[in-house]
Amino acid sequence: MKSGYVGITTKQTEKVFQKIGVLLVALLAVCTLASAQHWTPAPPFPGSGAAQAILTPWGDVLVQEISGPSGAGTGFWYVLHPDASGSYATGTWGGPVSTPSGYAPEFFGSAVLPDGRVLIEGGEYNFGVQDETTMGSLFDPSSGTFSSLIAPPSGWADIGDAPTVILPNGKFMMGDCCSTKEAIFDAGSLSWSTTGGGKADPNSEEGFTLLPNGKVLVIDTQNGSHTELYDYTTGNWTSAGNTAYPLAYNCGNPHEVPELGPAVLRPGGTVFATGANGYTSIYNVGKNKWSKGPVFPPNSAGLGEDGVADGPAAILPDGNVLVMASNINPCNVPPSDFYEFNGKSFVTAPSPPNASNDISYYGRMVVLPNGGHVLLTDNSTDVEIYVPAGAAKSAWAPTITSHPKSIKQGGTYTLKGTKFNGLSQGAAYGDDAQSATNFPLVRLAIGGFTYYLPTKNFTMGVATGATIVQTDFSLPFFVGTGAATLEVVANGLASKPVNITVK
Repeated sequence: MKSGYVGITTKQTEKVFQKIGVLLVALLAVCTLASAQHWTPAPPFPGSGAAQAILTPWGDVLVQEISGPSGAGTGFWYVLHPDASGSYATGTWGGPVSTPSGYAPEFFGSAVLPDGRVLIEGGEYNFGVQDETTMGSLFDPSSGTFSSLIAPPSGWADIGDAPTVILPNGKFMMGDCCSTKEAIFDAGSLSWSTTGGGKADPNSEEGFTLLPNGKVLVIDTQNGSHTELYDYTTGNWTSAGNTAYPLAYNCGNPHEVPELGPAVLRPGGTVFATGANGYTSIYNVGKNKWSKGPVFPPNSAGLGEDGVADGPAAILPDGNVLVMASNINPCNVPPSDFYEFNGKSFVTAPSPPNASNDISYYGRMVVLPNGGHVLLTDNSTDVEIYVPAGAAKSAWAPTITSHPKSIKQGGTYTLKGTKFNGLSQGAAYGDDAQSATNFPLVRLAIGGFTYYLPTKNFTMGVATGATIVQTDFSLPFFVGTGAATLEVVANGLASKPVNITVK
């Protein structure tokens, strides 16, 4: 009688063990990846849910409160302060502070102004009611308060979830959510002027990406695969060609304006643009040319394909882009998945604890100054920090060429150097949220403690190369006296420290 066992030859045995070896190596690589980069919790959010997060020039993170995962803006904000070593994972919460009466936006425009204040503009929802509000307000980190309401641009009936950007000349530009209009804000007079001639389609669901040449890239949502460039020196838009793949998608609802994912500038001068339909495209700034990017993998729950029909992404120190995606067929179904784009393909990244309950548009990201860690909020009280594995090239970091030899409490000083604005705006989302960090922070180490000293009047731009730029900083509080070191930090990358004396 023959047994059911079938023997294999020596060569076949070798092939089997070769395949097992390859599989073990692959599994080891995956395990190494998973253990290398990871999530760590920040202190639980003290409000009902954490939404938009904005890094201020004081090194604090201003975080909007929302009433729950699918809730409404409450009008209250909290501030996450790093601890004495500069860590946000063991930091403390302050607040709440409130926006002016009647203004509690959700999905709105925002930016850090060169004078150090944070501008909040518009809102698709206000107290949970969709009204495309035209309200706005300024947050002053030095006082921890919001200003009175700011009047909208003349003739604007809507601001809503507006795209915004700080131009290289330091001016704040905003797009009307529901038309082709753009406007420039004067922070001194709190007034607006018109700009943006020749825009091909309305700004709805679009985002502004600042480029090294000073122009602003936008991907049209209502004009096929078309893209445009805004030139702040002329105030006009021109064509930037078509994306390699169509990226806009309305989730099968013909009555809705199509969505897009975030578009992030990477070191080397390429923009990684993600689609709501699962496709991606890459824009080469120097060549003014689009090429194909990778397609998102299937959703981890086996529901279909992943994509970013609104959602966040952020630059990591090594130039990879961290992206939060979720199912797009149907849209807006959890879980969310996280990926790193490494310039060629997607690498699956570990997911935070609440990913099984999240949709991509719940997420907001902001790049922290301590090593390029990325803070993630998702409308819950669980605030997480992504700790990346890759290291930056030393040439990407800021450099200090001129600094004071000594400083004292109450003084204001000037630093000069290169790359104070980093090589990217940092994080992106689109028209619903902006958390750009392409401005300098100043970090002081003295007596075993770390402090972020407030900056203002900084040069703006991105990837400014060898151009000498500058920032003012001050020492408004007592930190002790004696020998100290000082660094400039941009998008998590720190300059070499310089020695100073605190008197």
